[in-house]
Amino acid sequence: MRIGIIGAGNIGGNLTRRLTALGHQVTVANSRSPETLSALTDETGATAAEAAHAADGAELVIVTVPLKNVPDLPKGFLEGAVPGAVVIDTNNYYPQQRDGRIDAIEDGLPESRWVSAQIGHPVVKAFNGTYAQDLLDRPTAPGTPHRHALPVAGDDPAAKQVVRDLIDALGFDTVDTGTLDDSWRQQPGTPVYGSRGDAEEVRRLLDAAQPERPAEFRA
Repeated sequence: MRIGIIGAGNIGGNLTRRLTALGHQVTVANSRSPETLSALTDETGATAAEAAHAADGAELVIVTVPLKNVPDLPKGFLEGAVPGAVVIDTNNYYPQQRDGRIDAIEDGLPESRWVSAQIGHPVVKAFNGTYAQDLLDRPTAPGTPHRHALPVAGDDPAAKQVVRDLIDALGFDTVDTGTLDDSWRQQPGTPVYGSRGDAEEVRRLLDAAQPERPAEFRA
């Protein structure tokens, strides 16, 4: 699969490592320039590009930049992607630590709904509560007892299945959180956020979530 990754931090970098190792054609971009990604591309065989072109020809795009930077992504950066490309949003809202106040999210809009509106494309929320190092250290084969599971939310069942299949290939089970309107259940401050539980545990934690955002994750 041709995959574009926009953001080369901890999650973006380790997804580049894992996805290239699985044989995917990965193009990766950061907020600076392709030249600054030479160590990562030399290590993985991925291609570096400007953010405006990282999604060109991609069947799947991963947006993994700080939430506050989403509105600053190049206009039309998804126009070169394959029609119907699936877009994964890995973002979290950290108003006190990084992002500042975003009124719509403070008023209750799920974070990935906000991201989808900013980029003008449906998204699937995944990897947002995953420790980056776990992508390298915790994959296991399907059927492994107590296999680490990740929650996944999205409106389009077909797009969500593409993401779930990809995560399975990466070595993790998945649990369907529901639509993006339900994705608050996996946002920061919820029981499942940062969980390393198996599918049964993740379902239990999603069910235990409360809609009120904890004070440490409000502006």
